[in-house]
Amino acid sequence: MTTAALHQVRRLPSWAPWAVLAASAAVAVAVLALVTEPTLAGVAFLTALIHAPAVTAISWQVEGARWAKDRLATTLVTTAFIIAMVPLVTLVWTVVAGGVRAFSWEFLTTDMVGIFGQMTEGGAYHAIIGTVYVTGIASLIAIPLGIFTAIYLVEYGSGRIKRGITVLVDVMTGIPSIVAGLFAFTLFLVLFGPAYKSALIGGIALAVLMTPVVVRSVEEMLRLVPNELREAAYALGVPKWLTIVKVVLRTAIAGITTGVMIAIARVIGETAPLLITVGIANAVNYDAFDGRIATLPVYVYRQYAQGGASEYRAWAGALTLIIIVMLLNLLARLVSRYFSPKGAR
Repeated sequence: MTTAALHQVRRLPSWAPWAVLAASAAVAVAVLALVTEPTLAGVAFLTALIHAPAVTAISWQVEGARWAKDRLATTLVTTAFIIAMVPLVTLVWTVVAGGVRAFSWEFLTTDMVGIFGQMTEGGAYHAIIGTVYVTGIASLIAIPLGIFTAIYLVEYGSGRIKRGITVLVDVMTGIPSIVAGLFAFTLFLVLFGPAYKSALIGGIALAVLMTPVVVRSVEEMLRLVPNELREAAYALGVPKWLTIVKVVLRTAIAGITTGVMIAIARVIGETAPLLITVGIANAVNYDAFDGRIATLPVYVYRQYAQGGASEYRAWAGALTLIIIVMLLNLLARLVSRYFSPKGAR
């Protein structure tokens, strides 16, 4: 049997990479112990540096170059995935650990009227209502505008107008959130004066941030729809607008819904523009067109800035915000699953 054939037959057992990982961790701990006190981050970093070349070298000797390269790529991809998951898991764990201490049904159904200083009572009901109002207004403005703009860019646009809109969307994508807040505040300052505060101003500020995200995501989803589907509809005599509605949008509905939810998640936690436009309130304001209104991001900021027992309410408010985003994403998946073509489900 040739060497190549032998390498094809010989494979490392399934436990071998784990054994190499354990040995790499032991070596990392020993090396760090000689220099300084080992830390979890230091051990993990040094273990990754030792494990990748070690498992590749062993695989090269036993399995051959082809499988060694495969194991090296697998190790690098797995390491990158773990590194990417560390901040996400840490963030979620920190918010949950801090929020469960004050998170309760009472927290979700009470406001901050009559709550002062270091009192542990009080909830975020008024901020939840305000967040729903502001985000809802932003969505009502940004989602139709973004979808129609993306349809124009993909299906109708050409020449200088298309290039100009594309450049404008790219520029808007990088606008700082505080600039959007100043724009909305200045607009209503000219129209109604400096004393006017409402959820409408905050919704417009968030719509400025949300629209380019919707445009970009929907545009990419529409470009993924095969041209053969459009041509087949045209061959049957279906008008272009009906082809877009019945074929293109139905085919891309899952991706469009995901993009819209990403845009909502992008703006629902914005604090800077809402500090300028809607301010803060301790009571529920059901009028979206007049009066200050509380939102969860501003509520969290103010409660954490007060310190003491108020920090518990801040973490609970952050946990509430994460739960709302999770529920919206679940709703988006259900919508995309229901409206997607049967073959794409």
